[in-house]
Amino acid sequence: MADGAKECEPASKKIKIQSDIQENDENIHTVLKDFSEFQQKRILSINSQRKTICIEGSFNNKSGTAIVLLEKKPFNEESLKNTLDYSCTLHKEFSNDIYGFYECFPSVKYNGIKTTVIHPATEKHIKKYQSQDVHLIEETPELYNSVTLPHLQKEKFSLQWVINILEHKSETDRVVFEDSNPEIGFILLPDLKWDAKQIEDLYLIAIVHQTGIKSLRDLNSCHLPLLKNIKEKGIKAIKEKYNIPSSQLRIYVHYQPSFYHLHVHFTYLKYVAPGIHAERSHILSSVIDNIELMHDYYQKATLSFVVKETETLFLEYEKRGIVKKR
Repeated sequence: MADGAKECEPASKKIKIQSDIQENDENIHTVLKDFSEFQQKRILSINSQRKTICIEGSFNNKSGTAIVLLEKKPFNEESLKNTLDYSCTLHKEFSNDIYGFYECFPSVKYNGIKTTVIHPATEKHIKKYQSQDVHLIEETPELYNSVTLPHLQKEKFSLQWVINILEHKSETDRVVFEDSNPEIGFILLPDLKWDAKQIEDLYLIAIVHQTGIKSLRDLNSCHLPLLKNIKEKGIKAIKEKYNIPSSQLRIYVHYQPSFYHLHVHFTYLKYVAPGIHAERSHILSSVIDNIELMHDYYQKATLSFVVKETETLFLEYEKRGIVKKR
């Protein structure tokens, strides 16, 4: 450990995850079968590159806002074998010499759209998925402590779904691997962005058992055993289940993260996953190296991150003249 490193706190001093979610009388996901009761209000965003669309609306006879995220699935060899046959019809748009241009209609079985439904959605969810201008913040340690951290302590998403996973109350059938050690253990399972059906867009997430670690900013030399364990056992589990070597994995953490309980992303290197760009993604190996060089590196470093104009964190930085709208 580097000189001046602080002593690691015992597990008894870890912070307990708090949940701010209220249980509904009836969870819509126990009864939702189709969209006949869905009333569309507006389109929040469209991403033509990722083939996604996000819609805000509501369900009849259900209180609260609903968000529906639709995403076209990528092609894979297995499904293609059963797509290009007599059941796949073509509508000709035009032709020119040897080139023909058609609209293709595969059978229903192989024409599914990946769908995520969030209900009841909060205003924070709406802002998260709404298309808007973004700004780059260069966050010094002083700005983190005076602006970002107070904001996070005041406004944050519920972690109930994380608690449910860690306590084996939900998604147990999706778990790929678990190390139950309370200090260095984690649960590895498919990220919600992946349907776990094709290797081409493999995306898993490792959620740590240890609580109280909000983000990259909290990591220090005390967490090196945890980080190294996630890397080593995560790589091994993916190799055994999906036959992907470590050299074809992108392993990283986000800053800012989408939720404030430490988690690590594992994606297939050929897959252009959302959030892998330099302004948000930090390769796990580099994180480990930085901490080994300086035990409190992430408490002293200036970290950049992207913030949307409708986020209240943007407003906090705007008040201080650090960012401004056009």
